[in-house]
Amino acid sequence: MENKLEICQPTCSVDYAFRRIGGKYKGRILWYLQEHKTLRYGALKRILSDVTTKMLTQTLRELETDNLINRKVYHEVPPKVEYSLTETGEELIPFIDYLRQWGDRQIEKANRQPQ
Repeated sequence: MENKLEICQPTCSVDYAFRRIGGKYKGRILWYLQEHKTLRYGALKRILSDVTTKMLTQTLRELETDNLINRKVYHEVPPKVEYSLTETGEELIPFIDYLRQWGDRQIEKANRQPQ
């Protein structure tokens, strides 16, 4: 009989990764931060026009807790906060880019299908 840990290990690693970057907004936030290097909260809100304020705040906190993004607060009035990728977050960009390329191909295939 196989060891339960051996069976669980690959799934647990995939589960771990998707808990960090899964969901509707995390991958998109990481991608936009890679494109722009640094973004303020308002810019992220404009780019992700379908996200609520509460969801964006929660998602940014989760990404910061998981050490995927940096949050830099400037102590001025009004307060200014900038977000950027950490080194760990930057490691994910090639994988997100691969998903982007896959999505482009799927969209292209769908557009070639007769209606």
